[in-house]
Amino acid sequence: MRRKIFYLGILSVFFLNVTIFAQSKHASSTNYPTYKGLAMCGYQGWFRAEGDGTNSGFSHYFSSEERCGIDVWPDVSEYSKTYETPFKLADGSKARLFSSNDKSTIDLHFKWMKEYGIDGVFMQRFFSVARNDDSRKKNAAVLQNALAAASKYNRAIAVMYDLSGLKASGEDCSALIDDWKYLVDELKVTNQPGTKTYLHHNGKPVVAIWGVGFPDRAYNIRNIGLQRLIDFLKNDPVYGGCSVMLGVPTFWRDLNSDCINDPFLHDIIRQADIVLPWSVQRFSPLLHNDMDRFRDIIMGDIKWCKKNKVDYVPSVCPGFSWHNLSRYEFPDDVKPSGSIPRQGGRFYWQQLSTAMLAGAEMIYVAMFDEINEGTAIFKCSNTPPLSDKAKFIDMDGMPSDYYLWLTGEASKMLKKEKPLSIKIPKR
Repeated sequence: MRRKIFYLGILSVFFLNVTIFAQSKHASSTNYPTYKGLAMCGYQGWFRAEGDGTNSGFSHYFSSEERCGIDVWPDVSEYSKTYETPFKLADGSKARLFSSNDKSTIDLHFKWMKEYGIDGVFMQRFFSVARNDDSRKKNAAVLQNALAAASKYNRAIAVMYDLSGLKASGEDCSALIDDWKYLVDELKVTNQPGTKTYLHHNGKPVVAIWGVGFPDRAYNIRNIGLQRLIDFLKNDPVYGGCSVMLGVPTFWRDLNSDCINDPFLHDIIRQADIVLPWSVQRFSPLLHNDMDRFRDIIMGDIKWCKKNKVDYVPSVCPGFSWHNLSRYEFPDDVKPSGSIPRQGGRFYWQQLSTAMLAGAEMIYVAMFDEINEGTAIFKCSNTPPLSDKAKFIDMDGMPSDYYLWLTGEASKMLKKEKPLSIKIPKR
């Protein structure tokens, strides 16, 4: 009798697992089963242009020459579609820009990823987009095109929810639950047609939630439903079974400096699978021995994560510049142009090599196309427009594809395909 009950118990567990698997809408396999060994980039995809059919003007680029929102001008020489702007180049011709809404733009970016050996991207999805059905559908094109391009060029892709825009007045993360269902059901994000390339970790699709624990946010992480959202993503029998990555402040472990002083943050992180500290603007080549500080923080973070059984991915960036946007958003605190200089790639490589030497097994690059804050690694111009009303940094005379190439070199070193070098590689 006991043996019969035992076997019935085994069969019940078996059929329960089969049922859960059958209900799941995620692909059972992917070409990217783990984040380890990968150099992934953040991808905004939010740039629009006058005439691209979205009726958004030059959204996220500028509203006028006096109100410019970018500090880096992209090299648009390879785009099949570009749009004339009011800005002028040195020869007097009108400068042109791309639109992220164009399928050809997304295709070109993923083509570059394959060409230079960049593993893939986290597609940024802001809470304001995920808040209701209308905005979800309106903003679906970029993600749909990215999924198709990721499959075409065999690049990893994942969704990163950014909590920016979440209000303090009663809003919680329930909209993200509904949005994830929409992405899985309608856009097939975790089961894209063709080659399956949605990023997995520990055998599960990765979903990132960025903006947890920053003190300048309107929301309180204790009352926005974070635990419920994480539980849904991890345990829902149809839409769950995911690995969750949390984007947190640099000093999350000590709960100070750029981080809220609330131990609840550690409770939330322990429920996740991967922690991603945001290090943009936290380190600079202008500070003596700042890479030693970066190294020590990473080593301490990894130690904490191993103890608490959470995986760890550091973020790196090529530099930072936020002058044009700050002129009208923060007129009393205008940021200098190129405040964290790229130094011809040296600062970027210092972070990459330091992170790997400190024990990082995966990298998050901020970001692929972020020209608002001057952190973009995609092809940017050494000859930006000339303007009395806006300042643009250049690439220090380096080729426009230099940061794509460096990122690819780091990816090879993460995979042990090349020996790790603290010296910047030579082409």
